[in-house]
Amino acid sequence: MDTLHLYYFRTIARIQHMTKAAEELQMTQPALSKIIARLEEDLGIPLFDRQGRNIRLNNFGKAFLRKVEIALDALEDGRKEIEELSGLYSGSIHLAVTSVEHLSSPLADFLSQYPKTDFRITQVSMMELEPLLLSGDVDICLTALPTQHAGVCSSHVLEEQIYLTVPPNHRFSDRQSISLAEAAAEAFIGYNEGQFYQPLNDIFFEEAGFHPKYICRVNEPSAIASLVRAGVGVALVGECGRSADSPLSLLKIHDHSTKRNYKFIWLESRYLSEAAKTFMEFVTEFFRKSETN
Repeated sequence: MDTLHLYYFRTIARIQHMTKAAEELQMTQPALSKIIARLEEDLGIPLFDRQGRNIRLNNFGKAFLRKVEIALDALEDGRKEIEELSGLYSGSIHLAVTSVEHLSSPLADFLSQYPKTDFRITQVSMMELEPLLLSGDVDICLTALPTQHAGVCSSHVLEEQIYLTVPPNHRFSDRQSISLAEAAAEAFIGYNEGQFYQPLNDIFFEEAGFHPKYICRVNEPSAIASLVRAGVGVALVGECGRSADSPLSLLKIHDHSTKRNYKFIWLESRYLSEAAKTFMEFVTEFFRKSETN
């Protein structure tokens, strides 16, 4: 059974259209059909149900695909490990985050020490991070949400205090701290559903016993401070986003634990490159030193 034919099978199983699969694989449709027919002959069972030009995985095909995915992933992990051990691998990391605001400084320091590292950063909503990891599309994620699946490993990175920020001359602007429930009647600025830190903020509000009235929702963290500064409303922000010259007041929330605990997550079953391990250790140490200074 040719390994290349397994790659072809996986592509067809994903697209479920022989002609389109042949175009993606840059080969003729008759040649691809012949390869799949030979694979089915070797196995002694049909893997697809034919419906004109469309094909559908049958139960045999679905069962076989699960094993093929495991086998091909293992081969790819083995290739990476061998290249790394042989010194041919300069280091590649595919990282998923909701925002790069926490990583910009440690990332710059890391790349100054390890300039040959090839970084790919994917930005998605916090709710999409773990599914992206489980699909095998990324190596590691930085998240503040609890992990939902077995086999997902985690390592603590950073604990961030969350504040209520209000505009200049707001009725709370001279306060140092506040009960979050005191702000229940305020107009809040938040993130769109599922975006960035909104799932965590929703938990904080639920613990405080109210659902905020949102006057505006945005996609970017940078927009929050601008809108609060303009007097549009109040918002929850993290201490990592604080600016020393900002006119905004930051009130510590004293009646609830409003902290975000960030961690790296990765799959226990997948090979993790030395570059990724070194990066996680580097970032963790960066924030450890920041917290002690």
